[in-house]
Amino acid sequence: MSSVFRSPSLTRLLLIKAIQQNHKSSIYSKPPKEKIGPVQSLFALCVFSVTLLAPAGWIMHHIPEYRQKSPPHA
Repeated sequence: MSSVFRSPSLTRLLLIKAIQQNHKSSIYSKPPKEKIGPVQSLFALCVFSVTLLAPAGWIMHHIPEYRQKSPPHA
């Protein structure tokens, strides 16, 4: 009976060890093959900032229009 309870925990431990071994194998210690320049970094930062701030700016710009609309009648 105790082997029935022991086997799921053993398979779980084996699965965790297999995942950890696969995860460690994807870590590299060598320097990158291609260096990223300052222009590429600036471009990436600009794209991220526009992606995050554009929707918020759109909503902020249209707040007066949203306030003028009457609430829907239910």
